[in-house]
Amino acid sequence: MSKPYKIPLSVLVVIHTPGLDVLLINRTDSPGHWQSVTGSKDHEDEALQQTAIREVREETGIDCAIGRLADWGLENVYDIYPQYLHRYAPGVTRNREHVFGLCVPAGTPVTLNPREHTAYQWLPYRKAADTCFSPSNAEAILMLPEFMQ
Repeated sequence: MSKPYKIPLSVLVVIHTPGLDVLLINRTDSPGHWQSVTGSKDHEDEALQQTAIREVREETGIDCAIGRLADWGLENVYDIYPQYLHRYAPGVTRNREHVFGLCVPAGTPVTLNPREHTAYQWLPYRKAADTCFSPSNAEAILMLPEFMQ
């Protein structure tokens, strides 16, 4: 049985501490590509908040209940990277990404899914934005202080 196509609706979750340190994770399929948690809906009727909760748990082992998950009310629309187009239905070339923030206590343990990520690091938010490979992810990280007020 073949895998179903990915749904071009996803979440970006900026995981951070009250002190504005941001968690970045390194993708196994793109070494050196540091990013926040991202992931697509599993099915069309999955609420974006549920997608965010599921993806955070799958990718970092963090239970969102330990922190405060906030919908930032931002969306990014971008062209899907050519190396990932095969995961989507024929003709799908753009993805819509909804941005959330998750504030967790400093020292929150991280357990990576080794099939998806090889390493993680907590960085001050400006350094995290500079380290991110995705411009939209970096922009979201730079907006973090606005959402902490």
